Amino acid sequence: MSTSSKSKTSDQDMSRWQAFVHRCQTCKACPLAVSRKHVVVWRGGINAPLMILGEGPGAEEDRLGKPFVGRSGQLLDLLLSIFEFTEDDYHIANIVKCRPPGNRVPTPEEAAYCQPLLSEQLRLVRPKVYLLMGATAYRYFTGEDNAISRVRGRWIVSNNCYILPTFHPAYILRDPRKKTLMWQDFAMLREKMEELLLMPPLYRGTSS
Repeated sequence: MSTSSKSKTSDQDMSRWQAFVHRCQTCKACPLAVSRKHVVVWRGGINAPLMILGEGPGAEEDRLGKPFVGRSGQLLDLLLSIFEFTEDDYHIANIVKCRPPGNRVPTPEEAAYCQPLLSEQLRLVRPKVYLLMGATAYRYFTGEDNAISRVRGRWIVSNNCYILPTFHPAYILRDPRKKTLMWQDFAMLREKMEELLLMPPLYRGTSS
């Protein structure tokens, strides 16, 4: 399946997507709705083959209404650019769509309130590959409680989908020594996308 064919969205799919976004924007299921400025739903391609999941919006995301647009987002965008991902290739979202006060980790109750919307989002996007960014995304998405340092860089196969846990960009900003490991994870991600014929081969040069 090529990226170009995957990224096309029918009128019916677009109508369903717009209805979904409206439900997100008007959601008041949990207390996070009281303090939010914006509901942060997505950015990227609607029918992208790769789903990138973080834990929740930060201050900049809450202000602008888009995920990963602060310092963490700048690092994520840099990595996506280096490995030549385009917006049609990925769909970025979070476990919760409203900012937890003080950028704290979402509680299990908050994640549970948001889970039906996230499940609907996954059904609409239909990604083949998932990149779970950080321990919170890994824990709430898989139900497992392993340390991210133990599971990052290891593929999980579930329901014919491929899941790769990695560090959250915010962690790399705090500890740049781990940057090489995250780079390796993105290289694995790019290779898997090529293996599944979801992206064309990336030119890697020739050895002398």
